Amino acid sequence: RSRSAANSSDRTRLRAETSNRLARSGVIGIVLSAGALALGCTGARTSTSTASGARTLPAGLALPAGELQAFELRARGSQNYGCRERRDAPGGWQWVFVAPEAELLDAAGRPVGKHYAGPTWESAADGSKVVGKVAARADASDPDAIPWLLLQAVEVSGSGMFAGVKSVQRIDTAGGKAPAGGCDASAAGQVTKVPYTAAYAFSRAAP
Repeated sequence: RSRSAANSSDRTRLRAETSNRLARSGVIGIVLSAGALALGCTGARTSTSTASGARTLPAGLALPAGELQAFELRARGSQNYGCRERRDAPGGWQWVFVAPEAELLDAAGRPVGKHYAGPTWESAADGSKVVGKVAARADASDPDAIPWLLLQAVEVSGSGMFAGVKSVQRIDTAGGKAPAGGCDASAAGQVTKVPYTAAYAFSRAAP
């Protein structure tokens, strides 16, 4: 009777230990699964964020070798066109691009400079500036928007914001195209301002 009681006690103890081990395993499994799920969700958010911030540029507008984007500004203003007589068709008239006229804004939307004829970008804080020359262009995805451009810096002055700039990319354009209706002699010399916005990415030599 004593051995039977002992065997029963041993079986009870084994069942209790087995239950405890299974319970611990289940908790660990749940913790590991939750951790994996959390990591998976974090990775998805990062991937989505990265993808949404990506920008695809036409191959012809890529920066020259040895250059890296340094900073980007938004522009808000107008592309200005004058009514001029056509050189290739005397007596005919057309809207001809004259110059940009825009405010430059930082990422927070604060005015930091201006964009004008040249084309020139100038800092309001330190007076530094860069003048560009068009090196390549590509149609915007919006047919009513001015083209995207790659411009080579041909003149840089000052030691502030625009110091060392090598290239400028005009991207993400909206609006700004010449009036579609054309003009005639009655509008000779007139200037029309077409609203536009764009982003300008400035590059410097890679370190």
